[in-house]
Amino acid sequence: MRNDRRLHLETEFHRLLGTPVTGGVLVVSDHASNRVPDDIDLGIDAALLDEHIAIDIGVAAIGARMVEAGTAAWLGNVSRLVCDFNRTYDVPGMMPEISDGHAIPGNMLTPQERQARVDRFFDPYHAALAAQLAQTPPALILSLHSFTPGLATCTRPRPWQVGVLYNEDERAARIAIPWLEAQGFVTGDQEPYSGKLLNASMNRHAEPNGLPYLSIEIRQDLIAEEAGQEEWARVMTGLCREVVGKLK
Repeated sequence: MRNDRRLHLETEFHRLLGTPVTGGVLVVSDHASNRVPDDIDLGIDAALLDEHIAIDIGVAAIGARMVEAGTAAWLGNVSRLVCDFNRTYDVPGMMPEISDGHAIPGNMLTPQERQARVDRFFDPYHAALAAQLAQTPPALILSLHSFTPGLATCTRPRPWQVGVLYNEDERAARIAIPWLEAQGFVTGDQEPYSGKLLNASMNRHAEPNGLPYLSIEIRQDLIAEEAGQEEWARVMTGLCREVVGKLK
């Protein structure tokens, strides 16, 4: 991959591209990988690992390109089907048994097996991210995700090109939404779902610590190929610059 030369650190649960700096921007992508460790069998067709149920399509490449522009990126290093980092302990979706109509037999786990994955992936991921944020507090966290244009279990299309999510801290969102609209993008305010409900990682690391964050969802068909990834990396870089400048 073109970003390997910028790989700063890799563990079983995350990859760090670039070098985080205090007062900079840190891209955090919980669902950046479709990797399944060799000792885990999800019991699914391998083709599903390239679908939205396994990975946020396009976000790793966008993060890597933003690193080339001078930021840093914290990328999850296992598929969200193995362990979804953007969840809380008490929800089945952390290791889903069904995802968008697809059964995931390898996630029919005993409580002990589930806890083993938490101990192996989830807890170390969040402990390491917390330590990184404490060591080099950023001016902005860009929580970067992507969404499918439509779910197999729902016929309603998703027309937004980009969505901005937030929970209690709306500071960055209120700057980002009008900026994106001014660029001509069809922008969702709490779409295609609400950050009041799906904001676990930022609820854990940003909101209680007063760290400004921007949760962005980009429609996957726009960033599945290199040209779109390059375009949206430029957009995200410009957006972060705008937000950081107005937050000061």
